[in-house]
Amino acid sequence: METVGFIGLGNLGTPMALNIQRAGFTMAVYDAREGATRPLLEGGARLAASPAEVAEVSDIIMTSVPGPPEVEEIALGRDGILSGVSSGKVYVDLSTSRPSLIREIGKTFEQKGAHVLDAPVLASPADAASSEVIVMPSGDKDVYERLLPVFESFTDKIVYQGELGMGSTCKLVNNMITLAVRQVVAEGLTLGMKAGLDLDALMEAGSRSILGTQKEGLERTVFLGKYDPPSFRQALARKDISLASELARELSVPMPVANIVEQISIQCGNRGWGDMDTHVIYRLQEEAAGVEIRSS
Repeated sequence: METVGFIGLGNLGTPMALNIQRAGFTMAVYDAREGATRPLLEGGARLAASPAEVAEVSDIIMTSVPGPPEVEEIALGRDGILSGVSSGKVYVDLSTSRPSLIREIGKTFEQKGAHVLDAPVLASPADAASSEVIVMPSGDKDVYERLLPVFESFTDKIVYQGELGMGSTCKLVNNMITLAVRQVVAEGLTLGMKAGLDLDALMEAGSRSILGTQKEGLERTVFLGKYDPPSFRQALARKDISLASELARELSVPMPVANIVEQISIQCGNRGWGDMDTHVIYRLQEEAAGVEIRSS
């Protein structure tokens, strides 16, 4: 069985890595915060001193990090994966990043005979723990099929996207849609509250539409006025909507709604809310409307 190296053991990376380990793969791990590696080390993983060492001792190297700067540094920087990778090995980035960056990395790794896939995921940390993860791999199809046992160890749905970079594109589109819909729901709910509707009755009436899909997250955050601890940080949501807007500019696709959502995300950051749950955008809407979204 191939050795899997995993870099980036945060809230999402850790449960995915643990499920890979539980499937029987030999693991090598690295994180800038050494303490983050402890759960994997307790299961028998090897601790690497750098991303380069992870690449040296692993057949498949996976990263799960916040965004493009971290991906670029870990893949191409000093003591990065490129320094330790060799012919036939595969680097897989699970992060939400820039499509053009993974394509650049792919060309660079190709010079050493190594392969690159991007395989971003749709999941919360809680979902990832139970393998309720949608993964969107893209890149060489033969390499993707070789890695199917690894993907199957931590996900319950795999949707191959095509050539390298399409996985990252798919993730940005999905997150952009989610964040834009969230703002529309925030506006609708504050309108309903100010008009005097009962929140429970409003949610029940919309249970077979978009309100039904939003209910769980709203009950955990907005309806309680509680945005900490976060399931998904607002700072990461801002990064994702910015990357989607950047891609739209590259492709000359007008996205006026997404641009407004990006500006709202910037306002949240300026309020110091970056480490709160991304549902904190509702707080801005509540303030603007002069009403709170709560049950009576």
